[in-house]
Amino acid sequence: MKVLFVSSGNSKAFDIAPFIKVQGESLREKQIDIEYFKITGKGFSGYLSNVKLLKEQLKSNEFDVIHAHFTLSAWVVVLAMPRVPVVLSLMGDDARGRVRKLVKNRVYINFFTFSTLLIQPFVKKIISKSPNLEKFVWQKKKSYLLPNGVDVQKFCPTEQDFREELGLIKDKKYVLFLGNTQDPTKNFQLLNATREKLALHGIEIVSPYPIPHQQVFKYLNSVDVLVMCSLDEGSPNVVKEGMACNCKGVFTDVGDVRYLVNNTPGYAITDFDADDLTQKILEVMEMDTCKGRQRLLDLKLDLPTVADKLKRIYQEAQA
Repeated sequence: MKVLFVSSGNSKAFDIAPFIKVQGESLREKQIDIEYFKITGKGFSGYLSNVKLLKEQLKSNEFDVIHAHFTLSAWVVVLAMPRVPVVLSLMGDDARGRVRKLVKNRVYINFFTFSTLLIQPFVKKIISKSPNLEKFVWQKKKSYLLPNGVDVQKFCPTEQDFREELGLIKDKKYVLFLGNTQDPTKNFQLLNATREKLALHGIEIVSPYPIPHQQVFKYLNSVDVLVMCSLDEGSPNVVKEGMACNCKGVFTDVGDVRYLVNNTPGYAITDFDADDLTQKILEVMEMDTCKGRQRLLDLKLDLPTVADKLKRIYQEAQA
């Protein structure tokens, strides 16, 4: 089977988003030939400028399935009029719209949501990374719920000391934030508001974004607590990678996070409140054990298992 991955190539930090590249490589382990088409240009018009380029690639290459990551990528594929099935992965803000501030009872009427609703008749299968995204799929017969998997061979607990390499002080306590601090949706300002109170306990915040994906493993095995305080997510990979490394964590209740951590020792869910976040960080830091890795394995979110499920979706799309 030969599959073309279509996704954004606009990031200055990454050639292809790490979670997309990891998924592609996991499928190669299942004897699926993966190629990538990177979309350059921002906004709807920027994406549309890639339709002609994709048509040319489809003329010179034969694929069995095209897998579009994010709705705008799927529009590029659909308008290129391929003769093979199109699979769409909904990732987060492509269904719900970009969230820049916390609003209760938010009404999801926006360009991104509208485009996600409109494209569904033109694709064969739709994959949602979490239940809060799947609710935007109205063509239920096409719908699958499948979070991204984690490479549990690469993301694992280790006794190896990376602190000196990462410029971290050996005996200091650290809270890790891996998101883009300039992205309002990632909500770094909430964690930043805890800085002075954490400092009173000898705890420092480290936010190394952007870093190569292979560095993430080293940070997760070098800090005391991982914090993810986004305003909105689907199924955040950073949470699952932290769990795979048995890195303790405090997270906001977004996407499928509450389901992921459940009552697993080593984790806590925080409100969107700096005092509550501070208290949860201190509580988690004092916990004796962390069972994140076992919870992740129990959920069968390792890469090979997820790749098998994705392969079956491709096969059903061809039927």
